[in-house]
Amino acid sequence: MRHRQIATLLALAGFLLSAYLLLQRMGFMGPLICGSSGGCETVQASKYSEFLGLPVAAYGAGGYLGLLIVGFAGLQGRWADSPAPTRLLALLSGIGVLFTIYLTALELFVIHAICLWCVASAVIIVLIFVASLAGLLGNRRTAAGAGEVGA
Repeated sequence: MRHRQIATLLALAGFLLSAYLLLQRMGFMGPLICGSSGGCETVQASKYSEFLGLPVAAYGAGGYLGLLIVGFAGLQGRWADSPAPTRLLALLSGIGVLFTIYLTALELFVIHAICLWCVASAVIIVLIFVASLAGLLGNRRTAAGAGEVGA
């Protein structure tokens, strides 16, 4: 259950980060606030800041929102003992990690700029994935231990 709490809090942080980037991209915020010298602006202004016609931040916000919903659902009593929410968290965050690897490769090798907001999002999605895997491993150990006790 602890892994779901961690994943849910991280998903909230990721959603807020992505929502900020999306709102900025849509013109609802002022200039992008970034600690690097132009890296965030360069990445956000590149043609790779959109994927299939939507801003990349929209995919991030949607993905993190999905993780947040699954995480919250997994914390509810009826799902507490079920491994399904943890499996879904692992699947969704795994897809997020793969997409992040693609985007990071673009930053490093094509755009030649690093966005600190993107790095923060990459760390968040990897931590969600790790928490989910820890939960899956914990569920296996618990199930294996219960099987041995019952044998």
